[in-house]
Amino acid sequence: MFHADLHIHSRYSRACSKNCDPAALAWWAVRKGVTVVGTGDFTHPAWAAELAESLEPAEPGLFRLQPGLAAELARTSPASCEPRVRFLLSAEISTIYQRDGVTRKVHHLLYAPTFEAASHISTSLAKIGNLASDGRPILGLDSRHLLEITLSAGPGCYLVPAHIWTPWFAVLGSKSGFESVTSCYLDLAEHVFAVETGLSSDPPMNWMCSALDSYRLVSNSDAHSPPMIGREATTFGTELDYFAMAAALRSGTGLAGTLNFHPEGGRYHLDGHRKCGIRFEPAQSSAQGGICPACGKPLTIGVLHRVSELADRPLGHQPAGAATAMHLVSLPDIVGETRDSGPRSKKVSTEVDRLVAALGPELHILLAADLADVSRAGGSLLGEAIARLRRGDVIKEAGYDGEYGVIRLLRRGELTGSAALFDLPATVPAAAPATAPSAAEAVADQPEPGRGRRGEPGPAGAAQIAGAAMQAGLDPEQRAAAEAAGPLMIIAGPGTGKTRTLTHRIAADVAGRGLPPAACLALTFTRRAAQEMRDRLAVLIPRQPSQLTVTTFHGLGLLILREHAALAGLPAGFAVADDRARLAVAAELAGSDRAARRLLASAVASPEHRAEFARALAGRGLVDLDGLVELPLGLLRDHPVLAASLAARWPRISVDEYQDIDANQYALLRLLAGDGTGLTVIGDPDQAIYGSGARTWASSCVLPPTTQRRRRSS
Repeated sequence: MFHADLHIHSRYSRACSKNCDPAALAWWAVRKGVTVVGTGDFTHPAWAAELAESLEPAEPGLFRLQPGLAAELARTSPASCEPRVRFLLSAEISTIYQRDGVTRKVHHLLYAPTFEAASHISTSLAKIGNLASDGRPILGLDSRHLLEITLSAGPGCYLVPAHIWTPWFAVLGSKSGFESVTSCYLDLAEHVFAVETGLSSDPPMNWMCSALDSYRLVSNSDAHSPPMIGREATTFGTELDYFAMAAALRSGTGLAGTLNFHPEGGRYHLDGHRKCGIRFEPAQSSAQGGICPACGKPLTIGVLHRVSELADRPLGHQPAGAATAMHLVSLPDIVGETRDSGPRSKKVSTEVDRLVAALGPELHILLAADLADVSRAGGSLLGEAIARLRRGDVIKEAGYDGEYGVIRLLRRGELTGSAALFDLPATVPAAAPATAPSAAEAVADQPEPGRGRRGEPGPAGAAQIAGAAMQAGLDPEQRAAAEAAGPLMIIAGPGTGKTRTLTHRIAADVAGRGLPPAACLALTFTRRAAQEMRDRLAVLIPRQPSQLTVTTFHGLGLLILREHAALAGLPAGFAVADDRARLAVAAELAGSDRAARRLLASAVASPEHRAEFARALAGRGLVDLDGLVELPLGLLRDHPVLAASLAARWPRISVDEYQDIDANQYALLRLLAGDGTGLTVIGDPDQAIYGSGARTWASSCVLPPTTQRRRRSS
């Protein structure tokens, strides 16, 4: 499996960085985690000559740096990154021409497996226009004829329509495009087998149009400077081979998916008029007749509007066999957000350099790196931000009329420290005695089913009626899951109502079975998710939701530590250390900020160093984010009586997004769940933010197979 970015530009294209040379492109491709990168601009004479001098043949149809440049790449690349990159000959052509009385402006991507084939294309195009004027030349050439020239250059040459929805320069653009790909390329349209989605659209938007089902969707960065490589990419599961990649684009076999910009972040997602500050959803534009209400000029109709015009399906439909699509925010953007700095600032660049050195290429950090390692290397805010990215939990301000949108992962109030992210209690309970109650006392304090904690009769009859009415809103599979005896594992795909089923199951325990609300513990991963569960439960059992414990794993850890601080070796008034406090303690130990960052990084790989740092924090009355799980876990392991008392306190434990727990969270859950009878977990291993490792935790659960229910979305 490898990532390819096949739409970039050289320094010979307008508005492009002068650093776009082969060595720089290769270095940034390695840094990003992109294995195959397009050369861009092979039609430009000077760039073509530079490519011929800098590259040599590698695998079929691909090229690598000449030995001298390759040695320099290996020497300067981060040690954590594999310095292997391949080039694929590519170019972008802008065609402007008249057809059917309309001026057409369409951009196209051309690909060739050899310099000879690329030269054949360039020779033909040079007869039509000046190729030396711009790396992306503008030619008065019909799209159909450009495709004919490309195909005639030799076996393996092909054309992909570029950023197909962009208003001004695209095959389906609102300003000068066509109603279909076929109408653009006419009798040669059958030779077009892939289209590029562009930054302002993504595969789910394109799936709304059945006319595009016969084309493979690809994503590329359209990078005008090397650091932009990989902001979009296409993932292949083929051999490293030009022809194998082309075959995957033709058939879909071997096309693993795309890495996409959030389309709202693109420059033309919504309609609008930038000069007047007008940004409209499609319906608002239609209500205005496509005219700016401020100045009376036509609005620029964006990609979402144009897709909606040609769509014949609702958003959410995925054609059979369609490759997966994932959405990214660049690592510099994320680090900049967590540090309240610009993504191109020196401070952010230095931090990204450090993270790549510690954890690997940027795409690996965004997609696959262990989140515990990310948090230790980059701080809890970064770990939480990337976890949200993988879940799709983002804040979007859509772009319009040439203005990029803004994609954020954190809310303003969350930048003040890590504690705000994890639903930590606003009030601190009084510290409990260091000695835990005996197991006998804890068990004796639990109510019988249907009765209150002090033995008073519970409203069983009314509860059963309320419970039956409550479950009436569920479908048969959801109802079966809500009513089933425990332990229970529910494996469900996206959109199947997992959280809804879980909250109804909790409410059924309280309203239908008479279990005291205080006996129920519900765990999830973010403050927002916990609040959503509380809101749902407040509707289902309006008189009792405040007695339920609904929190995150970190919030639970803090609750346990507040109640048993002395037993954990902490002062009663201990505080949660944010990233700044962690760095200050590390600097105190190491002697300088630079040494402190090395110390924090060493804790990622070394449990011994991590334990030493945790002790140093505790000695200063602090516990960090990892410690909120590590310390309670150690406490319960060392004090079985305490573990038994907590298991008796919460005989019903429900866990949402179970596939995302890490090793420590899993171990803590095992200790709290006792024999597991009252445990319900719900999630989808295919959506795991920790990758395949999460399936190990799920599969290691001791729940009997007969209690597992699978519910996949279609």
